[in-house]
Amino acid sequence: MATAYDIIIRPIITERSMASAQDKKYVFEVAPDANKIQVKQAVEEIFGVKVADVNTINMSGKKKRVGAGRPGMTKSWKKAYVRLKDDSKTIEFFDGMI
Repeated sequence: MATAYDIIIRPIITERSMASAQDKKYVFEVAPDANKIQVKQAVEEIFGVKVADVNTINMSGKKKRVGAGRPGMTKSWKKAYVRLKDDSKTIEFFDGMI
């Protein structure tokens, strides 16, 4: 059984994700085998908030050149968009960045 810290890998900090954080929508990189229910439970456990819904998307790796022009790939990963309930508090980690 994976812990909550195994499911939530890191927050995604971009200009677009910070703009949506004002509406209580947050973006995380999650474990590729995690489902929406596990992501919801992990966010609620780690941050102590109430999650309204979760949307996930699999991000495919990109082709890159490595070393002396040899072809390579970046890793594929999974992204989760988490929206909090209206009566829930915000995630304090993101408050200083908005």
